[in-house]
Amino acid sequence: MKLTMGSKPAWAEEIARERIELLFEQAEEAFPDRKDRADRYVEIARNIAMTFNLSVPEDHRSDFCSNCYSYVKPGQNARLRVEGGVKKVTCEECGETERQPYSD
Repeated sequence: MKLTMGSKPAWAEEIARERIELLFEQAEEAFPDRKDRADRYVEIARNIAMTFNLSVPEDHRSDFCSNCYSYVKPGQNARLRVEGGVKKVTCEECGETERQPYSD
């Protein structure tokens, strides 16, 4: 198998995707009791994604703050508001507000 400069084999990228998914699941399990551990899992998942030039899976993009990268759970350490078709999630760690389109 011949690789171009900087590319990773497909099997390695698949393993990276699986590990990212697993880390977000572990962060969700650890969150209520061990916030620091959940934040660390998010950090590791982001580092894996950056190493392999992968994006974080779409269903997990709202699980962490894009400013401070801490694990975010609306109602526990984040405030969720829906106003005029826009979902606003405010991180209580750093105060950053993320806005996303919302429709029923």
